[in-house]
Amino acid sequence: MTLPPRVTDRAFARLAEIAEDTGAPRALRVAVEGGGCSGFQYDIKLDDPADDDLVIEKDGQKVLVDSVSLPFLTNAVIDFTEELIGARFVIENPNASSSCGCGISFSI
Repeated sequence: MTLPPRVTDRAFARLAEIAEDTGAPRALRVAVEGGGCSGFQYDIKLDDPADDDLVIEKDGQKVLVDSVSLPFLTNAVIDFTEELIGARFVIENPNASSSCGCGISFSI
């Protein structure tokens, strides 16, 4: 069964913190692009919605996935993690057959 990506409460909470800090709420765009050391890489940035985006929304915060990236992110989980090496949004992607150590690049 194919499901759209799921966004954790932690990721939505971090988006709310960013909006509060900047005073300008922006959506988080999660896209998949060709490149990286494993063939594909994630592009995660603050952006504005486009017409063909899947919009996942909670408590006024939005996460965007474009129609081209959506098949690569089926059943994935978009999360936010804070570790000793830093804090970042992360993707847990069951479609990826392998990924590199940085977690940004993957193959299918």
